[in-house]
Amino acid sequence: MTSKRVLRMGMVGGGRDAFIGMVHRTAACLDGEVEFVAGALSSSPEKARASGEDLGLSDDRNYGTWQEMVAGESALEASDRVDFVSIVTPNDSHFEIAKAFVEAGISVVCDKPLVHSSEQANALIAAVEKHDVVFAVTYNYSGYPLIKEARRLVRDGELGEIRKVVVEYNQGWLSTKLEESGQKQADWRTDPARSGVGGAIGDIGSHAEQLVSYVTELGLDSICADLTTFVDGRLLDDDANVLLRFKNGAKGLLYVSQICVGNENDLRLRVWGTKGGIEWHQEDPNRLKFQPADEPERILRRGNAYLGDDAARATRIPAGHPEAFLEAFANVYNGACAAIRAGAGAKGGAEYDYPDVYHGARGVHFIEKTVESARADAKWIDAHWSAN
Repeated sequence: MTSKRVLRMGMVGGGRDAFIGMVHRTAACLDGEVEFVAGALSSSPEKARASGEDLGLSDDRNYGTWQEMVAGESALEASDRVDFVSIVTPNDSHFEIAKAFVEAGISVVCDKPLVHSSEQANALIAAVEKHDVVFAVTYNYSGYPLIKEARRLVRDGELGEIRKVVVEYNQGWLSTKLEESGQKQADWRTDPARSGVGGAIGDIGSHAEQLVSYVTELGLDSICADLTTFVDGRLLDDDANVLLRFKNGAKGLLYVSQICVGNENDLRLRVWGTKGGIEWHQEDPNRLKFQPADEPERILRRGNAYLGDDAARATRIPAGHPEAFLEAFANVYNGACAAIRAGAGAKGGAEYDYPDVYHGARGVHFIEKTVESARADAKWIDAHWSAN
């Protein structure tokens, strides 16, 4: 049995003018089960406090730095401190901040990619397991109802044995050297010191890898990656093409790009097995194409009674009404919050259906392996990952 008490949320990053901070706060609080009560909302103490004032935080929980927040929340009685903290800072700061809150016994929801290296990821896994807190990673696309339905179709054998997977994620916003304009998102995402070893492959390739893993539950065997930097002077890849071999013998193709002029957020997944195939498009997320062998094509739509239980639980409004991006984020938060209420601890992701620290670590491993393969002139390399 779980309590439905309102959970107290803190946030690090996501202050004034931060799109993703607004997304996370809106999503977490969407269903009235979370209250935003504390934050250190910028790397600048002055801006952090001004942002907290904008959002109505009380003075005593409107912190200038995340270090102050860890100390301040830890000093409170357990019944008063935040139940979890959401980390929405650039990638380079995730590890230090997340580890500090975990060691304080506070659950964490962290933006992706999880950290900069597998060494950091393994250290974070060890801390999460030692302190037995809930740790979620916001791979939000796995929160869509029809992605959950796609997973059910695979699990129930409706596609048969999986043979082929294609996932693509194409954007055009970095087709010019936008980072020189002062645009904050472009600036840190193209800086190896802050973004990590991967550019497009880390920023959106990590989403693509997680989507394939979530829907198919196939383990990677090996990969062959070709990473390219098309924009002169850019320090990280802005285009990636990766061949995939899975442990069951299936083959796949993952390609992502941020220089596809005219594309906005074009994430697509296609999976084929011995008995059928499915296709899903993020820009039309309430529609899933299911093609059984030797039968007419079926179009499955969100909100209908013929969908499975997981899709139904992830749905809020009747069929025919658009339900999408914010709600998908909210479903990740709802899973993590259910685990927190149940005291599920480090292993709660499997039961409560949210991407956890292990999924985040696997994503970091994938980024590293694609970069390793590309630097070896697109050599096939072992891509196995294990939590051990």
